[in-house]
Amino acid sequence: MHTLMKKALLIVDRGSREPDVRQELKEICLLAKSRAGYDYADYCFLEVLPPFISEGIEKCVDSGAGFVTIMPYFLYPGMKLKDTVKQSAKIGRDRNLKMAIAKPLSYHPMMARLIAERIGELKKDKNIDYPDSECDVVLIGHGSSDKNARDAFVHAASAIRPRYKSVHFCFLELDSPNIEEGIGQAVASNPKVILMMPYFLHRGAHIKTDVIKDVNAALEKHGFKNAFMSRHLGVDEKLVDLVIERAREVEKRLGV
Repeated sequence: MHTLMKKALLIVDRGSREPDVRQELKEICLLAKSRAGYDYADYCFLEVLPPFISEGIEKCVDSGAGFVTIMPYFLYPGMKLKDTVKQSAKIGRDRNLKMAIAKPLSYHPMMARLIAERIGELKKDKNIDYPDSECDVVLIGHGSSDKNARDAFVHAASAIRPRYKSVHFCFLELDSPNIEEGIGQAVASNPKVILMMPYFLHRGAHIKTDVIKDVNAALEKHGFKNAFMSRHLGVDEKLVDLVIERAREVEKRLGV
């Protein structure tokens, strides 16, 4: 009797101390497991606190999985992605595991659609009647010292640019323009309304505190009041479908 090999999906996130982040990842894993038919799906962290990658892979093996697909849950192809791939590949080699490492979320058309969707939700929630062509958008990223990460973020901003009156981008830290400068550029374009989208995967400390603080300070400095901020990317079935698509791409390539 032929027995199908059990498959596991392991989502590797950067890491956070925020319970909300763990809850979002738990929901994403449950959705991915049910929608894609994985025998096991879980998450782990690259850094900050456990479960780390080694523990995540161990759980996949303990679940009886004969094949593990690693999904680097990152918006940008920066140093964190490289560390994730390097660590995962080494553990796979050392343990002689059947494993695949998927591409991250960057450079997929779905990301631009998700940004537009968040802005659309914001307009509906705040009863903003201006058409998209009369709305100025500010996309807020985390920021990185890695040029590849910047390029991926700028690509996402460029992808939505044709839809709106103007699209500006800025960073919380590590890159420029900063939030004050990005909002300043939007204000200089004589906007009717500024719609801001925090391009972050989770509701961590940056979303809860840091971004809000910098945005409020920038709006006060530039004397602009008709500005609103959408929610982050968070838990979304479209995002889960993208995770599954990335996983299946690499599995198909390996004939799994």
